[in-house]
Amino acid sequence: MTNMVKVGITGGIGSGKTTVCKVWEKRGAFVVYSDDLAKRLMVRDRELIHQICREFGEKAYHPDGSLNRKYLADVAFRQNKVEALNRLVHPVVRKKVLQLMQKAEREEIPMFVQEAALLLNDGRPDYFDYVVLVTSGKENRILRVSKRDRVTKEEVLERISKQQDFENLAALCDVIIQNDASLEELEENASRLFDQLLASSEGIRTGE
Repeated sequence: MTNMVKVGITGGIGSGKTTVCKVWEKRGAFVVYSDDLAKRLMVRDRELIHQICREFGEKAYHPDGSLNRKYLADVAFRQNKVEALNRLVHPVVRKKVLQLMQKAEREEIPMFVQEAALLLNDGRPDYFDYVVLVTSGKENRILRVSKRDRVTKEEVLERISKQQDFENLAALCDVIIQNDASLEELEENASRLFDQLLASSEGIRTGE
């Protein structure tokens, strides 16, 4: 069995962390996108569904079983229950991530990556070899998200205001990618970092 390197990657909306992950996927990494995983688990995990209904009411789900995202978001923010929702969802996501990590290791995947904006919300997870922070200037983030999601500057600023201050989390990270240049440069930096992380991890494990 190969020694798989385990990496957590985080950053604010529009920072470019997803682009980095896509480059790593092409290089052979197994990437878990936490938001996507959480959305799947919220409609598939029976115990989580039960807990969400108990906390937020039966209206949290449509009659067909799909998640009533608008209702859930409205209640979470209006009643200041965002943390309550996170406390229900995050442990289930963590458990699934660890299961996927073990599966990837058995399959001898070279790198396992978890991408999550809230990766460091409760401190640094203990199962990563490296944590990478992707950061970018606010104006660049606004431009990217406005173009990507076709929303106004004000809407992007509102989203940013609801996220944590990632600069204060830099001390918990091993690598910081500053993404204020071209897409091509970010992709080149991501590919270079992929090689460096694999090489550094191998060096650590062999005692070099």
